[in-house]
Amino acid sequence: MSLNRAWIHIRGIVQGVGFRPFIHRQVRERDLRGTIKNTSSGVELELEGERDALERFVAELPEKAPKLAVIEEVEVRWFDDCKGFTGFQILGSKTEALRDTLISPDIAVCDDCLRELLDPADRRYRYPFINCTNCGPRFTIIRDVPYDRAKTSMSAFPMCPDCDREYHDIENRRYHAQPDCCANCGPEVFFLDADGKRIPGDAIELARKALKAGKIIAVKGLGGIHLACRCDDPEIAKMLRRRKQRDEKPFAVMCRDVSCAEKICRVSEEERAILDGFRKPIVLLEKREAGLRHVSENGYVGVMLPYTPLHVLLFGDDFDMLVMTSANLSDTPMMTDNDEAVKNLRGIADGFLLHNRRIQTRCDDSLCWALDGREYFARRSRGYVPFPIRAERALEPILACGAEQKASFCLSRENYVFPSQHIGDLKNMETFEAYTGQIAHFERLFDIRPKALACDLHPDYLSTEYAAERAEREEIPLIRVQHHHAHLASCMADNLVSEKVIGLIWDGTGLGTDGTSWGAECLIGDFKGFERFGSIRPIPLIGGDLATKETERVAFALLREAGLDTSNVGNVAIYETMLRAGLNCPLSSGMGRLFDGVSALLGIKTKCSYEGQGAILLEAAATEDDGVFPIVSEGAPLRFDWREMIRAIVTAREAGEAAGRLAARFMNTLVEMAVQMCKAAREQSGIKTVALSGGSFQNMYLMARLPRRLENEGFRVLRHRRVSTNDEGLSLGQLMIAEAALHGSLNAGG
Repeated sequence: MSLNRAWIHIRGIVQGVGFRPFIHRQVRERDLRGTIKNTSSGVELELEGERDALERFVAELPEKAPKLAVIEEVEVRWFDDCKGFTGFQILGSKTEALRDTLISPDIAVCDDCLRELLDPADRRYRYPFINCTNCGPRFTIIRDVPYDRAKTSMSAFPMCPDCDREYHDIENRRYHAQPDCCANCGPEVFFLDADGKRIPGDAIELARKALKAGKIIAVKGLGGIHLACRCDDPEIAKMLRRRKQRDEKPFAVMCRDVSCAEKICRVSEEERAILDGFRKPIVLLEKREAGLRHVSENGYVGVMLPYTPLHVLLFGDDFDMLVMTSANLSDTPMMTDNDEAVKNLRGIADGFLLHNRRIQTRCDDSLCWALDGREYFARRSRGYVPFPIRAERALEPILACGAEQKASFCLSRENYVFPSQHIGDLKNMETFEAYTGQIAHFERLFDIRPKALACDLHPDYLSTEYAAERAEREEIPLIRVQHHHAHLASCMADNLVSEKVIGLIWDGTGLGTDGTSWGAECLIGDFKGFERFGSIRPIPLIGGDLATKETERVAFALLREAGLDTSNVGNVAIYETMLRAGLNCPLSSGMGRLFDGVSALLGIKTKCSYEGQGAILLEAAATEDDGVFPIVSEGAPLRFDWREMIRAIVTAREAGEAAGRLAARFMNTLVEMAVQMCKAAREQSGIKTVALSGGSFQNMYLMARLPRRLENEGFRVLRHRRVSTNDEGLSLGQLMIAEAALHGSLNAGG
């Protein structure tokens, strides 16, 4: 019998996911002996046994690992001499100079814990913080790595003897589950009235009673606090809107299970798999009928299932669904702190279902559609962050600071890119402080010291100001990246593509290299650079940013440019005076603005209360129509001249055609225009790959048609897979462009 010794280092998400008990079982089955310990870069093993058994153990690791584990790399060193291990021992964690561990996202309650939660004979019966190595909080409770209880917000709760026995029993599924606890030693939940006074009794039952009575309750979850109310009474939801000053923006709905979701929405098998998976994001589902306007005015409802034991208990057997929206004041981050919630939600919440486990890291609910069998993100956050994106090669350590709307950042190290969770719009100091705080947290967790920073071209973004100030202070390079080039690069990186592509980048706005506002771009480029091949005829924005809210201003400009009657649109005299004088009427080629203007022209939405509302409602209004309006494109860059289309829309509307049919025809026209532009770009460049990125591609009418049309014309189509198509995903592209620039300068420097 030939004995060997193997030193094995495993990198990936291998801490807090039941990995060491799994290893223990594998070692025992193969009659191996040795040690295991967590390190700052993963898990380190030293094993002795027969060579064949050791090789099988290594080969089968990726296939047999726990479902929450992600094995990124296995390094093995072989030795002929043995140390004479007599059993299998768990050693203390090892802190290394370079901290290289990957951290698991927060995971929804697992089936095993759910059974225990609802079992009257179980010692954790109805305990709202039940968890094990297969589920529960991770990212939101971690202060530092290695992932040990002392470095989480569970450090405030010493384990009782029963939990401690489970924690140290390698045969138990709670072995080294850092948040392990029970009612005798763990966090507690409590109920406060509207004035913040603690009410004695069963906190969850008090909250349930209040919800049944039509009250609005603040509920503290994993990554923040929600406002919850009954969904079956429109007047209660309207009251929440009035109190929260959220007049029209959609609310999310939490349903007890998939069958409850199916009462209000159509749910495909793809959507069911995502909705009921272990991450449980909000999934945007198509309404069964044109109702539920108190929840969502468009064609979709954002639905999620209970993902914590507390949510499960709150629903019980008698609530089918609840409105569940982030507890925050206008344009500020989701609240996480108990005292902050009681103070700032006074007059909004009628009661508070809170707990005393600190939320270390704010993390909103993720939001997505199901597209091509997988998530298509509008917001990548809880359940997915901080899991990294794997790069094709080792990258320089860089911080990419994102844009202003839907702010995010990315950090790189070796073969990983770490996109942040959703932060929000950088329009106030509260959000900016959350943004800078998370940058510092990520840099500490993943031990990254940036050698360069990347930011948007726009000088007035807070993210740009932060990057410029920090680059100067730390004396490191700053790479300013054009907004739509970053979108292009983001989609490339998302699909592990590095060669030149054609990019259709459609969004609301972004500063162009010529100083004007871009937003409906056809680019040809890669990480190293781009050329602007095509766009649309610029639209005058009467009043600048005000035109994004009062979209009748855009409609007026479209009509005037098309030579049509403007006498019935808005404040005609004021608009005309501003246009003639060129007074605060910047030009924009933004696709979002074209959507806004057509939405207003069709009478769908003339004044918007949230970003993109006109475009969202135009999509929702579309009915069946296969028609296409005239397409005129000319010049270099090739520009779509929308004036002929606007004339055709007005003529059809005056002839009595329904707004829904014209909305569909408008979007059909954009699809055909895009195909024509891409074909022209292919003819010039020979490139056959098209990347789709930008907030306008959150329009599922376009996404159901444009990729298919392009593929029918012989194109390979790239769509976002791992980061959001909107500005939240843009920082990934900034990082890859900056890395290419930095790598080029390093090469040039020899």
